[in-house]
Amino acid sequence: MNYFLIVNPTSGRGMGEKSIPAIEQSLREAGISYTLQRTQRPWQAAELAEQAARDGYEVVVSAGGDGTLNEVINGLMRAKKSGFTQTALAVLAIGTGNDFAGGMGIPSQFEKSIQTLIANRRKKIDVGWLQSEEFPEGRYFGNGVGIGFDAAVGFAALQLRWLRGMPAYLVGVVQTVFFYYKPPLLKISLDGKTLQQRSLMVSIMNGNRMGGGFRMTPNSKPDDGMFDLCIAATAGKLRIFQLLPRFISGTQEGQPEIRMERAKRVEITALEGNFPAHADGETLCTAGKTIRLEIVPAALELLAP
Repeated sequence: MNYFLIVNPTSGRGMGEKSIPAIEQSLREAGISYTLQRTQRPWQAAELAEQAARDGYEVVVSAGGDGTLNEVINGLMRAKKSGFTQTALAVLAIGTGNDFAGGMGIPSQFEKSIQTLIANRRKKIDVGWLQSEEFPEGRYFGNGVGIGFDAAVGFAALQLRWLRGMPAYLVGVVQTVFFYYKPPLLKISLDGKTLQQRSLMVSIMNGNRMGGGFRMTPNSKPDDGMFDLCIAATAGKLRIFQLLPRFISGTQEGQPEIRMERAKRVEITALEGNFPAHADGETLCTAGKTIRLEIVPAALELLAP
C-alpha cells in the first residue's frame, strides 16, 4: 500500500502536529509505505490531494479537521474529473468538530482510527457539489452545508480558542442567539418542489451531524444518492434553547418549527435579507443570496470500519 498523508499541524488546537510521531510509528509498524506532508496555507491540502491522485497514490489521508477534509475532497474530485479515479480517501479525525468522521462511523479515538487506515476496508460514498455567487465555478463538500443560524454559530465557535468540539458550539449558540439577525425569507427548491418561509436555518446533509455532534439529520446515509435536509422556521430565543437538546439527541423531527426533507438537487434563494453559509465548517459567505447544491452519487471510496 502507498499512502499520502496530508497533516494540518494546527488542527485540533495543535493536535495535528503532536500526532505526527504516533502516526508515522503506527504506519511503519504496519509495513505501510507513505509520504507525509504538512499544510502551511489555505487550500494547499486540495492541491496536495489532487497531485497525489495524479501521482498514483492508492490512498490519500486527511489528518486534521473537517476543513482539511473539505479541501482534500475537493482535490480528489478535481483529479477524478481529469480521469485519475484510483485513489481512495481516508480520515484521521484530529480536528475540532470531526463531524464528517463521526457521521461516517470513523472512530474519533486515535488508535482505532489508525487501525481503520491499516485495515483498508472501503465503501463508496456520495459527495455534495455547490455553486454560489462566491463560488461560481462550484466546489465540493463531504458532510454538509449549513445556512443561517447554524453557520453563524460555527463562525462564533471558531473564535473560541480555548474550547473544542460541542462545548465551543454551545458557547457559540449562546453568543449567536443574542446577536443573530432577523431570519431571511427563503425560497427553497427541492427537486423542483418549492416552499417559501422565514427560516432560522437550513442544513443540507450528506452526513448526519454538525457542530461537533448536533444530529441535524440522524437518518441520513452517505451512500443513498440523496441529501437529507433539516429546515427550521423562525423561533424565539427561549424556544431555540428548548430545541437544543433535541438536536443533540436527534429527536427534533416532529417539532412545529422543524421540517425534514430529502432531495437530490436543492436551490435556496433569499427573497428578503441574506444568509451566512458554510460547507463542512468552511465559510462560504456571510451575506449570501443564492446557493445551488447537487448530490454526486458514489463519488469516492472511503476507508471506514
